[in-house]
Amino acid sequence: MKPLAALPLALFALPALAEADYSALIRDQGLSDARATLASIADPTASDRFALGGVLFLGAVEHALQTRWQAGLSSGFMMLSDFPVLRLPIPENPAPQPFDPAIIEQIFATMEGDLATAIATLAPVTDDDDLAVTISTGDLWFDINMNATRDPGEAFGDVAGTFLQPGFMPATPAPEVTIRFDTADAAWLSAYAHMLSAFSEAVLALSPTDTIARVIAARDAMQAISPDAAGSPVVLGMTEAGQIADLVATLVGSIEQRPDPARTAALRDHLLALIADNRSFWRRVARETDNDAEWIPNKNQSSALPLDFPPETGERWLAILADAEAVLKGDLLIPYWRLAPDAGINLARLLAEPPELDIVGMIQGETLLPYMERGRRANADNLRQFQQLVSGNAGLFIVVLN
Repeated sequence: MKPLAALPLALFALPALAEADYSALIRDQGLSDARATLASIADPTASDRFALGGVLFLGAVEHALQTRWQAGLSSGFMMLSDFPVLRLPIPENPAPQPFDPAIIEQIFATMEGDLATAIATLAPVTDDDDLAVTISTGDLWFDINMNATRDPGEAFGDVAGTFLQPGFMPATPAPEVTIRFDTADAAWLSAYAHMLSAFSEAVLALSPTDTIARVIAARDAMQAISPDAAGSPVVLGMTEAGQIADLVATLVGSIEQRPDPARTAALRDHLLALIADNRSFWRRVARETDNDAEWIPNKNQSSALPLDFPPETGERWLAILADAEAVLKGDLLIPYWRLAPDAGINLARLLAEPPELDIVGMIQGETLLPYMERGRRANADNLRQFQQLVSGNAGLFIVVLN
């Protein structure tokens, strides 16, 4: 641990833990050492738990970015995929390691484990706890190149700041904001960890390593036949069109198999836990009477973010999540183009016993036939109402609300 860790450790030895400057701790120590400092507290308060849970959550992202940096996965296929964590911009590595086709599974397996620790850390926080953690986004940074120093391109605003702005404006510098997280936000953070865990389970359920290896082998063979067509070398692609073709081949090749049933069941469980945490969040936030640098506000508060949350945000978002829960439990069916409005696909059964996936078969219907049944179907009414409520910024609000 760095010598600087002695000051926060001394601070945490004092009775007034609620006054700890968690933001400065992360700024000065980085996520890894801050995690060790917070984890060393013998009798953590709810604020300590939230701070540790937040550091563990950001640490899961940091580990993924570090793995990408080591392998030189900073552009090309990564950005085209538009997947969580993979699409985040990171600095170039001047001397990357040889690419390993298993690296994508490695990223999400590590992330799933890191997030499980974050979820467990946040779980003891209850409705009655008094939690207050003030964080400046300007203090947050990811040690992407693993040199224990904050370098250009490693600030939170550089990596993820554009996702907290209206319209996802990448050309606009992300403003630094200070947020005072409350008890409700522990449930929000747990929900977000469940969301990324669900995505990790989806990737691991499809196990894309063999497909990636075949795509790379084919790309390299074509490049050997016609080296002049390669252009500048990038991961999984020889030209922009080649990158797109390789991405499509990877996605299709990964999908066309039987997903791991244990992983698809875990995916469903994480999504249901996300919904439960969201309900806890909105129940807790409705009771707040302060208005101090809020993250997601209630009807009588305002957010520290450069976002206007309409008073009906919680109500409309919970309606969407209720629809999602009914679909995940099989109480509502998913519409299918060849079925009338009184029939659809039972997603709960599909996730419990996933079939051998075949894209043509899914489009034509044969692959999904065992999961089709008569019953009430889900519709997009609540989603449309939400889109109207947030005036065209639905994508941004979905990222923030999870």
